[in-house]
Amino acid sequence: MTSDHALRQQMKQNLAAFEPNLLAETDLKRASVAVITTLDDTGGDPAFIITRRAAKLRGHAGQWAFPGGRLDAGETSLEGAIRETREELGLTLTGEHYLGQLDDYETHSGYAMSAFVFWVTKAQMKANPDEVAAIHHFEVASLDRPDSPELLPGPDPERPIIRMHVGPVDIHAPTGAILHQFHEVAVKGLTTRVAHFDQPDWAR
Repeated sequence: MTSDHALRQQMKQNLAAFEPNLLAETDLKRASVAVITTLDDTGGDPAFIITRRAAKLRGHAGQWAFPGGRLDAGETSLEGAIRETREELGLTLTGEHYLGQLDDYETHSGYAMSAFVFWVTKAQMKANPDEVAAIHHFEVASLDRPDSPELLPGPDPERPIIRMHVGPVDIHAPTGAILHQFHEVAVKGLTTRVAHFDQPDWAR
C-alpha cells in the first residue's frame, strides 16, 4: 500500500479521470451515500468507513451501509451525502474532503443512489444511536483479496448478485456494489461499472 498522502492523491486523480454514469432523468426516489477514507483509530493504514444500521430502523435494519439516505426536498445529491454523514456520524464534510463521484446505482427499493468519495484525516465520529448501531473501519488494503467480489446466481442470469468479503463480514449490494467500484475506480484507476450487479431480495 502507498503512503496515505500518495493514496489520497492517487484516488483524487483516478476519480477526476472517471466519468460517472448518473441516473439524472428518472422517476426513482433519490438517495446518496458518502464513501469515506480516513486513518483508522490507531493512526495506521488508510481505512474506509462502513456502518451497521440500527436494529430498530424500519428499513434495512442491521444491514451494512455507507452513511447516507434519502434526499430532503430541494437538496442536491452531494448535499444529501454531507447532511446524512453529519446526522449519522457527527462528522462534517466539506469541499476540502471531497475527491469525486462514482456511478449511481438503482436499488430494488426504488432509489437512484448516488455515491461520493471523501478523504478525512483522523476523522472524529460518534454514532447516532437512532440510525447507526456501530461504526467500522476496514483497511483499504483489505479489499485486495482474490475471493472478492464473489458473484452469486440471481433471478436474472445477466445480473449476478455481488457479495464483497471484507475482513470477517460479507457485504452485498447496494453497498457491496458501490464498495467494489470504489476499489476498482478510486483506488486502482479502472473504469469498472456496477449497474449490472444485483442485490439479494432481503436487501430491498
